[in-house]
Amino acid sequence: MTAPSAARATIGAVPRWDERPLVGRAGELATLLAAVDRAAAGRGSAVLVAGDAGVGKSRLLDELAARAAGRGLRVLAGHCVDLGEVGLPYLPFVDLLRPVAAELGDGAAGLFAARSAAAREPDAADLGGPVRALRPPVDDGRLQLFEAVAAALAELAAAAPLLVVLEDLHWADRSSRDLLRYLLARLTDEPVAVVASYRSDDLHRRHPLRPLLAELVRLPGVERLDLGPLPDAQVEQLVRGLAAQVAGGAAAGVPDRTVDDVVARAEGNAFYAEELLAAGLAGETLPLGLTDVLLARVEQLTPSAQQVLRVAAVAGRRVRHELVAAVVRPPADGDLDTALAEAVHSHLLVVDPDGAYRFRHALVREAVLADLLPGERVRLHAALAAHLAAEPAAGTAAERAHHLRESHDLAGALAASLEAADAARQVGAPAEQLQHLETVLALWPAVPGAADVAGRGRAELLLEAAAAARSGGQLPRAVALLRAVQEVVGDDGDPVIRARAHYTLAQALARIEDQTSALRESTAAMALVPAQPPSPARTWAAATHARVCYDLDRRAEGDAAAEEALAAADALGLDSAWADVAVTLARSQEAGGGDPAETWARLEEALARARRSGDPDVEMRVLFNLATVSWEGGDPREALRWSDTGLGRAQALGVEWSFYAAELRHLGVVSRYVLGDWDGSLGLADRLARVPEMGAHVRAAGLLVLVGRGDPGTAERITWARGLVDRLDAHVLLLLATAGAEIDRASWAGDAGTAVDRARAASSTLARLWGANRLAVVRLAAMALSPVADAAATARLTGDVAGEAEWTAAGESMVTLGRDAVADHARVVGAHGAEAAAWVARLDAEAARLDGRADPALWTAAVDAFGYGHVYEQARSRWRLAEALVATGDRDAALEPLAAAAGTARELGAAPLLGVVAALARRARLELPGAGRVVETAAVFTPRETEVLALLARGRTNRQIGSELYISEKTASVHVSNILAKLGAGSRTEAVALAASRGLLPTA
Repeated sequence: MTAPSAARATIGAVPRWDERPLVGRAGELATLLAAVDRAAAGRGSAVLVAGDAGVGKSRLLDELAARAAGRGLRVLAGHCVDLGEVGLPYLPFVDLLRPVAAELGDGAAGLFAARSAAAREPDAADLGGPVRALRPPVDDGRLQLFEAVAAALAELAAAAPLLVVLEDLHWADRSSRDLLRYLLARLTDEPVAVVASYRSDDLHRRHPLRPLLAELVRLPGVERLDLGPLPDAQVEQLVRGLAAQVAGGAAAGVPDRTVDDVVARAEGNAFYAEELLAAGLAGETLPLGLTDVLLARVEQLTPSAQQVLRVAAVAGRRVRHELVAAVVRPPADGDLDTALAEAVHSHLLVVDPDGAYRFRHALVREAVLADLLPGERVRLHAALAAHLAAEPAAGTAAERAHHLRESHDLAGALAASLEAADAARQVGAPAEQLQHLETVLALWPAVPGAADVAGRGRAELLLEAAAAARSGGQLPRAVALLRAVQEVVGDDGDPVIRARAHYTLAQALARIEDQTSALRESTAAMALVPAQPPSPARTWAAATHARVCYDLDRRAEGDAAAEEALAAADALGLDSAWADVAVTLARSQEAGGGDPAETWARLEEALARARRSGDPDVEMRVLFNLATVSWEGGDPREALRWSDTGLGRAQALGVEWSFYAAELRHLGVVSRYVLGDWDGSLGLADRLARVPEMGAHVRAAGLLVLVGRGDPGTAERITWARGLVDRLDAHVLLLLATAGAEIDRASWAGDAGTAVDRARAASSTLARLWGANRLAVVRLAAMALSPVADAAATARLTGDVAGEAEWTAAGESMVTLGRDAVADHARVVGAHGAEAAAWVARLDAEAARLDGRADPALWTAAVDAFGYGHVYEQARSRWRLAEALVATGDRDAALEPLAAAAGTARELGAAPLLGVVAALARRARLELPGAGRVVETAAVFTPRETEVLALLARGRTNRQIGSELYISEKTASVHVSNILAKLGAGSRTEAVALAASRGLLPTA
């Protein structure tokens, strides 16, 4: 940090209008203080403060900061800056962490290490594996940096609760927005309150902040606070108070007409009111437009002070003293200090604690900028750029690029933008890196000798931009840039560059599930570079081609390409590439029915080579595949062992938030769920669940536990996950977790329609994206079939012929979906594993229920199939087995599986399952510990009511009941009313269902 200069010391304490008591906003302040109190109590919270420019957001946050400090909270504040199209990555967070860097000690060094780690880009492309069911979304590599910032804030909060204030979020760069998203989810259990403000009137339809806000307000503990205009009475109070402050306590001299005029024109905007009053008190006629008001105040200053404001406006809302001093050329020594003091005392500039100057409000800067003549603005930008070039430490390359561009020095702007792109890359900000590179590309045609200035050709620059786009998760943009490379290079260009463009484009297209186009590109890459002699370009082209061929089930072609890539990598001594290709080939051969022992041997050799190469990303990929091979082999315990091993290794390597480490976490979440460690599963899910989008499938996997336990927070998390599914079309793991949770939740709620709709929609997406390799459909279809079979049984019980037909047809469509998926997989891919076999058994058993058949043998097969390790689904199958045994009259045999299901449900905390198990025990008159006392029908209903209830269950009308029991229709109606009242039912159908669930339905 630069020490304050002597010039700053000449400016004494200046009274500020916003230091007087806050006017109005009592309700809004109470909301913000409630968030502060939650932080003080150890719980995280966040408030997004929205309001028009000048409505009083900054004043409200100043008041909040003062009160929070009075309550013992530590306050950290950061500000976003408007630099047009040029972003300064993470600027508000650097701003708020700078004052505490010394306290963080080694933690501060860790932050910079994390920034460097986040910026590293693998030399080789991710080839992926042929088993697409475990392919995760693109990771932009910043998780480690984000976690480092979160850890730093948590460390500070451990000493004292924190209030983090972020102002002007509408100007935030993308990296800062992503980091904010991460922190709001990550710090929910820390004593940290985050309050961020933004201009709501700046958010046009395509403003990048809009989708982020929509996502953030769905996070737990995040709320939005809208600041509307102040009421006229409060504006009048504000105006009179300000007038009294300026007049030394006497406001009587301000004419009522002036006050009324200010109130009317301010329209509830506090800043407008202050500026209008300031101009009026100076003896000026109140201007009609606010810009005139603002400039009227500026024009009251001396020429030197106005020059200071013009320089500051061009430099940015916040400017350092040295920069102003270097550009302002006063006519005599000492005038600069006087001019600065005048601007500060006039409440146009404010001195920050670190000695920098900033405009009291951005509207002042905007008005000054708008008043500059074009030539003057260009000259000031040029002067600022020259100073930043002479004194690099005085600013950033991004700032210099901005000033050079605005001063029409296009060659200089191109060079500075390249520096800014490199700086963004080094701090792990791919979005800003891409932004600067695209600025270079835009300037390229206007700069003579651009290639000499850039030190590389346009094609290489486009490839670099495409890599940044991929790192930032902007795959469609990467595709467009790679296609531009092909146009620039042409058919006669360097074949190596052309091949690189083709296979890189193939990788990007494969990630967005456009496999047909990916095959075309990888084939073109193979044709451009000969196989002999071996080369890195040909090696990666072949590896990419192999992956795409496997995705399209062109196994023979894929095997040939993978073997070639493997041999070339071996010949070139590229251990990292060899290990990566070996994984691809091993997984393909395993999927084609290869020897499992050979698969393991190749994966183990790949692990050894990956470790020898020192490439942590490839090592993590090998460990991930070792875990998935175990999972697909029906051994969740071994899968969990490899998952934990991989996570431990990731921690040792310092890459525990990397792409494949995140996937190992996902597998760890699912494995623990299957094995019955639900607390461990949910805990692991929530650790990475704090990362929206990048780890969305991990958090969504936690829904399995939440639905199974009937957790009240399930709906909120499903809403969050569904919102991402609708936006991230190709994120299949997220789709499967979300749709599975929605279907299961609908099943427990008896909502067969929703279950069917979600299963159909998800199956359609899987068929479109994965074709024959959509075995996951079997699980969704079997789960959806359960409530449909229940609905058909209820319709059958109540004599609802139309309902029975409707639900039977819906159920048969689910059976068809599942069986078609199995048949296609067997025909194209091959045999399925233990998990799929268990769901096939469940599907067959549910299909029998749909037909009205109670088949204990089918349910016994399902129980045995889930015995591979799926504790919960085996318990659910035992419940259905007991139900089938009761239906076939073997009540004694039903007790054992029912008791086992109840024990599992209690251990897991699976309240919905325990509820239906207990209901079955009561209905079957089985004494099950914890299921409640068995109540006889005679204890609830009279003998006649029992007879009427039996006929109700057969769908009889009152007239039919009266005829069969030889009573009048009116008497039958009275008995039906009594039955509904005793059961608390609202309809005849509900009465039958309630009686059946409570074991009160007559069986004879």
